Amino acid sequence: MDDDYKMMHLGIKKGDVGRYVFLPGSVERATLISEYFDHPRKIAHNREFLTYSGTLDGVLVSVTSTGIGGPSTTIAIEELFQCGADTMIRVGSCASTSPIARIGDVMIPNGSVRMEGTGVHYLPMEFPAVPDFFLLKELEQAAIRLNFRYNVGINICKDSFYTEVSPETKPVYYELKAKWEAYEKGGATHTCMECAPLFLAGASLGIRTAAVLICATNYKSYSNDDADYPRGFEHNAIKTGIEAMRSVIHKDRQKEQAN
Repeated sequence: MDDDYKMMHLGIKKGDVGRYVFLPGSVERATLISEYFDHPRKIAHNREFLTYSGTLDGVLVSVTSTGIGGPSTTIAIEELFQCGADTMIRVGSCASTSPIARIGDVMIPNGSVRMEGTGVHYLPMEFPAVPDFFLLKELEQAAIRLNFRYNVGINICKDSFYTEVSPETKPVYYELKAKWEAYEKGGATHTCMECAPLFLAGASLGIRTAAVLICATNYKSYSNDDADYPRGFEHNAIKTGIEAMRSVIHKDRQKEQAN
């Protein structure tokens, strides 16, 4: 690929982004994350994909919003990878599926239920959707250092928001209900729409991926009221991701110098 070639969807080219990338869903969160960088600059914005680059500890880093769900998330991953990115941390939000997970908790998935369709285009259903273990541990250590209430647990990744919040309105309600109850009984603590394809696409490309999410609900309770979910909570997930990425950069640098 020519170095001047711009990616079809992200509108970026080689040299625009670093090897270390944050992947929020929303463009608004991409802007928030960029404010934690040194010298952030907007690179491109096309459709749901907004990209900024800057530095952390003198190293080029980037953030790209992915939109909602697996198809757009994997488009972002593929095009970032083609431009040199190999370490990606999703920073997003999730809902509780267990009394263990409460509003404002930092959630770090150690695996994801494949209740989605994009992942099967990358790896067979028997292959587990799990994050890179090194990144997972770095995120956990970051949450500990920052003294945030956190949970490392199983994520349920689904393809449809409204089949979760109002499954009884759907013709396949019986199947949705039975599967969801089984996942909860298996110990799943939270749900979102991007983690499984993130982990599976990362595995298929041979790159490091992981996720840190802020819990937006209590168990079996949903509200879009700011009184219940102060927007400042999302900064705890962002800070955890930034802290972890700084550590990853430092350890990668040490390894490179040792070699």
